Amino acid sequence: MGSYNTSEFRKGLKVQLDGDPFIMIECQFVKPGKGQALYKCKLRNLLRGTVLERTWKSGDSIESADIAEIQAQYLYRQGDEWVFMCNETYEQYELPSTTIDDAWKYLKEGMVCDVMLYNNNPIGITPPNHVVLEVTQADPAVRGNTATNVTKPCTVETGAEIIVPNFVEQGEKIRVDTRTGEYIERVKD
Repeated sequence: MGSYNTSEFRKGLKVQLDGDPFIMIECQFVKPGKGQALYKCKLRNLLRGTVLERTWKSGDSIESADIAEIQAQYLYRQGDEWVFMCNETYEQYELPSTTIDDAWKYLKEGMVCDVMLYNNNPIGITPPNHVVLEVTQADPAVRGNTATNVTKPCTVETGAEIIVPNFVEQGEKIRVDTRTGEYIERVKD
């Protein structure tokens, strides 16, 4: 297994600490007036989701995590399990709802996502940055309420609730940013 030197520390780096995989979500280089340079990092545990802070001295190293990312197609949901299939090996992976987290809001059958594997076990997914979803329920726009940026909640085909501009109607398709959950635009067929 490889390792990273402090000079290679950056946001998004996947490392192993105390036997668990972590991802660096923040990394600051600090040079005090005297003494050695420090690297203050925030790390998120990829198995539990907890966040911890650690400080390393310049020249220290940390073990890299055995994490692979594969392209997998979302097949279906079975109870509390979400089933994905690797596009290259056709191997199927089942992820519990706790691992899927808020990504369920954007998952449509047949969609290709990035699945993170740790020791060949799935530990997380990343849907595409933008998805097109059909609005299944939206209150009608109130006439005369167009002078300002009026928004309203609507329900999309996955069952998620998205805040959209007042002019979006039921049956229309909208593009949503999966990283923020925000409405981007209406999509014409």
